[in-house]
Amino acid sequence: MEGALDRLQALRANLPPTAARIADFFVAHAGEVVHMSVTEVAERTGASEGSVISLCQQLGARGFQQVKIALARDLVQPVQFIHEDLARSDDTGTVIEKIFRSDLQALHDTMKALDTGAMERAVAAILKARRVELYGIGSAAPIAEDANYRLLRIGVEAKVVVDSHVQAISASLTGPDVAVITISHSGSTHETVTATKLAKEAGATTICITNFGKSPLLAHADIVLHTMARETQFRTEAMTSRIAQLAIIDALIACLSLADYDKALATIGKTFDVLSTKRY
Repeated sequence: MEGALDRLQALRANLPPTAARIADFFVAHAGEVVHMSVTEVAERTGASEGSVISLCQQLGARGFQQVKIALARDLVQPVQFIHEDLARSDDTGTVIEKIFRSDLQALHDTMKALDTGAMERAVAAILKARRVELYGIGSAAPIAEDANYRLLRIGVEAKVVVDSHVQAISASLTGPDVAVITISHSGSTHETVTATKLAKEAGATTICITNFGKSPLLAHADIVLHTMARETQFRTEAMTSRIAQLAIIDALIACLSLADYDKALATIGKTFDVLSTKRY
């Protein structure tokens, strides 16, 4: 999608009042919009999330995220789609330094944003559950798969679902004895928001790993573990967010292991023996 600002200005005269108000906000605050969630835009414009998404679709986009990317294309240099801190003239050493500094900053900020009480509640919910289901789409899918592997290694019955159709089915078949972990950097991915909503309606305890800020996912989350990575503005595929998400998974697994120490140690030993047969 190209020329979001031009499209907004062309449509403006024929829009109803609510859509016109949202369009004016997009044009006047485009630099802010690329940092915002659909929930935040709805609050700032006094509209519903549905009205924001409807305007995006009138522009020819599939949804709000695509409009954010289109606005960013109008505002930023192309190199920033690779990584926000880079310049086209950067040499290899500078690129390495900037990427590592960005990742370290995301880890530092996430550590400050992460709620200790929320982590404790997540551990309690997982230990109480008969099984754990993990949902992730796109760049969140490998994080969900890694978390599933790590849970199995310490003896937690877990199942990862990264297909959106299977997510919806599986979520609707959960219940009070299931804990669901949803991983979504934006908190606005339609498939995972829907799956989390279905799981909550079925009675499951919903644990969400998502970036700090307001998003549709939070309405369906019992427990929120926040990352703090600054890459929501320009790219659809996360870089620093995955580092932050993996750090939260590491901390969660460590807390779970210590909370049920004997079982975790025994299972780690058993699975280590099994995996040793896979190595020369």
